Amino acid sequence: MEKLTFLTEEDVRRVRREFGTPVFVYDRASLEARGREVLAFPNAFGLTARYAMKACPNASVLRVFHELGLHIDASSGYEAARAMRAGIPAAHIQITAQELPDDLEALVRAGCLFNACSIRQLEVYGRLFPDTEVSVRINPGLGSGATNRTNVGGPGASFGIWHGHLDEALAAAEAHGLRVTGMHTHIGSGSDPEVWVHCAGLSLGIAARLPEVTRLSLGGGYKVARMPYEKGANLQEIGAQIVPAFEAFARDHGRRLHLEVEPGTYLVANAGALVCSVEDVVDTGADGYRFIKADAGMTENLRPSLYGAQHPLVTVPAAAETRDTAECIVVGHCCESGDIFTPEPGNSEGLSTRTLTRAVPGDLLVMEGAGAYCAGMAAKNYNSFPECAEVLRETDGAFRLIRRRQTLDQIIQNEV
Repeated sequence: MEKLTFLTEEDVRRVRREFGTPVFVYDRASLEARGREVLAFPNAFGLTARYAMKACPNASVLRVFHELGLHIDASSGYEAARAMRAGIPAAHIQITAQELPDDLEALVRAGCLFNACSIRQLEVYGRLFPDTEVSVRINPGLGSGATNRTNVGGPGASFGIWHGHLDEALAAAEAHGLRVTGMHTHIGSGSDPEVWVHCAGLSLGIAARLPEVTRLSLGGGYKVARMPYEKGANLQEIGAQIVPAFEAFARDHGRRLHLEVEPGTYLVANAGALVCSVEDVVDTGADGYRFIKADAGMTENLRPSLYGAQHPLVTVPAAAETRDTAECIVVGHCCESGDIFTPEPGNSEGLSTRTLTRAVPGDLLVMEGAGAYCAGMAAKNYNSFPECAEVLRETDGAFRLIRRRQTLDQIIQNEV
């Protein structure tokens, strides 16, 4: 059976008493520990570590990483503006967006960096800011992700300027007097470390064709081990493999490239837990399943339904006691057959039981590994369920509310 990580059973009961359920709980100590690991990523000539804020955009989480010295990777103009409202300096924010922000000019004039993801974006930027510096996102021709849906490189991905169109991109930059001094690639989330290292080599080869590039951002999320049987990435081992390549690039091309990395999942996944209540327990007979119904679902964590993603699950009795175990399917509260917390691994349409402490209505259920792409990437307001609260566990053990639970009035306030 899976176990609780940074919370105790009494913590879980306390969280429900103080904040209700469902509620996300983030652990500051875990956030800071992972932040320090990323800041220690091996490099040859300097490092900027950015937090991919789309993983968990709560202002308090952003501030934890800002205080450590991480910068921000924003995937939209809205994220950039949100980060600035949280107190992040504009100069620490880089925008890499599929959709060109309507307020791009204002954001850049405020100090945000911009990473052009297509030739059209490059041209728009050039018209707004001729004779300046710019960064470009390149698709190196290869990608890797935990699933096909998290692979953002290669010919099947729309992200970035295809490496075969590099000459067209350079011509567009030259037409507006732009100096391409930054280059960015991103291959996927939860990527294979060996593929990441290989893509780093491809990226260096492309950077060699961009004579003014001095900053190379190697995106791609590092694998975290949510489940006991999974193996997470070792950043020291991964980074050490690319240092010699950067040193060789400096010898061959006379440029000491400054390295950037931009993890999201790695920083927050295992620093977050979703605390739910058990609403009901039902079964479908001797040849069927036993189901635990939680008061959370795809409205809090879409990953199991979307990817067949696996999260540790722990049932906590409402009062301290010892019970036997049972094989269960855990389902969410949405009127949706796909709202399943225990899909078959790698198959969002299949079912898989978990061995859990036998639950009864009124007990608690904790989903671990819920810090990344859960609160920030859920089927918000489906069935008109409100967005749940978020809480930060401080290093002294205190719990602090960092996002209030949404109300029905807030859900419908923009309807006219």
